[in-house]
Amino acid sequence: MIGLIIFLLIVALIVNQLRKNITNTATAKLLGIVRNIAFIGIGVALIFSCVVQVGAGEAGVQVLFGSVQDGVLKSGLNFVNPLVSVEKMDIRTQAYTMSSVQDEGQHTGDDAISTLSSDGLTLRLDLTVWYRLNEGDAPQVYRTIGTDYVEKIVRPAVRTAIRDVSVSFSATDIYSIKREDFVRDVTKNLEAAFTGRGVILERVLLRNVELPEKVRAAIDEKIASEQRAQQMVYVLQKEKQEAERKRVEAQGISDYNRIVSQSITDQVLQLKGIEATLELAKSNNSKMVIMNGKNMPLIFGQSGF
Repeated sequence: MIGLIIFLLIVALIVNQLRKNITNTATAKLLGIVRNIAFIGIGVALIFSCVVQVGAGEAGVQVLFGSVQDGVLKSGLNFVNPLVSVEKMDIRTQAYTMSSVQDEGQHTGDDAISTLSSDGLTLRLDLTVWYRLNEGDAPQVYRTIGTDYVEKIVRPAVRTAIRDVSVSFSATDIYSIKREDFVRDVTKNLEAAFTGRGVILERVLLRNVELPEKVRAAIDEKIASEQRAQQMVYVLQKEKQEAERKRVEAQGISDYNRIVSQSITDQVLQLKGIEATLELAKSNNSKMVIMNGKNMPLIFGQSGF
């Protein structure tokens, strides 16, 4: 915009000088019109150069002849010195991914982090870091680091933090039971590394832990053994419950038989015999009744034709 203003100013001065040296009225009038258009263009350009639009999620950094100004331009329209240039920097949450998957992260190819655990094993970690530029620190970041602060600050800090923390954990701990502890320590390390750099850490996401093949096979076998042991405990508990059920059932049958045997007396048997005799007497079949010594009937029946 400044170049356009200078160009229009030069055109206006040249046209004005030519107009003074021309006696032809029509030509002088035409040159006057051109001069006026040039001055109008200069005015419009000055107005537009004083207004800068900063997009949503951006911070504007003002640079005047190479000197970075401390003020930050916020999202929307801003009135500025027409001589300054404005560098727009993203202050929204950004994700930096280092992964072994092709073209998944910021770098093409395999970009997973290789590191050593406390037991000397080599691990490969895939992770994503959520971060953002602090709006108030945008001028300082631009002045001391530049717009490529991600490659200069974020990436090296992440790789260093991972390697510094991993040596305090065993491979199996990072892979399983202490995964959250590992992420928490990496987060603390990164927060310290970003302090004073204008970068705010939001979260560290450990996406994948790749162990050596032999270690992974051993862990899988251990998990399978634990599952088999749990299954065996379940089977034993079920068998124990079934044995208890059968014991209770047998005890119930035994108690029933004992009660029945105690309730059968000679009087009851005689009564049942009399009832059977009466029922037999009502039948149309031929029958023969013999009484034993205890007055109990012995009944012999024969079907009729």
